[in-house]
Amino acid sequence: MRVVIFCDMEGISCIEAWEQVNAGTALYEECRKLYTDEMNAAVRGARAAGATEVVVVDCHGAGGAYSFKSFLPSRLESGAEYVFGYPWARYIEAFEKGCDAVLFVGAHAMAGTPDGVLCHTVSTEEWHNAWINDTLVGESGILAAIAGCWDVPAIFASGDEATCREVKALLGEEIVTAQVKQGLGRYTARNLAPQDACSLIEMRVAQALSQNANWPKPYKVAGPVTFRVELATPERASSFIGREGVRIEGPRMVSATADTFWEAWDHFWYRH
Repeated sequence: MRVVIFCDMEGISCIEAWEQVNAGTALYEECRKLYTDEMNAAVRGARAAGATEVVVVDCHGAGGAYSFKSFLPSRLESGAEYVFGYPWARYIEAFEKGCDAVLFVGAHAMAGTPDGVLCHTVSTEEWHNAWINDTLVGESGILAAIAGCWDVPAIFASGDEATCREVKALLGEEIVTAQVKQGLGRYTARNLAPQDACSLIEMRVAQALSQNANWPKPYKVAGPVTFRVELATPERASSFIGREGVRIEGPRMVSATADTFWEAWDHFWYRH
């Protein structure tokens, strides 16, 4: 069994401030351990459930030299391989080669979620909302839709209560979740102790992978697929001028339409 684990930092227990997730602060260095430990727990759970190949992707853009490189290398769990430094939501090699399931660790809620700890969608400075066709999605939805293009289901997510609620609403009640904190606002939370959060994640990951008969269906959106983004400010639209397949619909709205979500997503990242 081959699995991919996409990891982010905002959904980790005891994290509820930007200073904890942005490179260059003492709090960030402290929280890298919390991040690494929850990911390690997921790896152990996957291996216990029989996963023979585990690929972990660091999806947290911490800034500077640490973007997508926030795990502590000296603490990495053995028995997995780790992808560092890859642009967000662009790594698909494991899907192309064949993958059974994708898991989300440290996920956070979409922008505008009242009880979503550090909620945002892709970028707090550049984007507000995003839609796949008419469905409002956050980062978990985008990643699930990418995996779905290769018929890979998203079967597990850990994060705050709002995130667990969000993925169940989008992907179905079958997805197994591990709630490690409850948002009391965007910058405050009631948290599990880190050790308890890790124990819960390890147990729930093993549970999710062991009940493959009850996995959610892949989040596969029938084409044509339109990906639409509401930008934070009008000047952000200028970076999309001249990109093949991207339409500027208004001062703060851009979109791309293609046969698959991956193709629509691809337009957002490359000039052709």
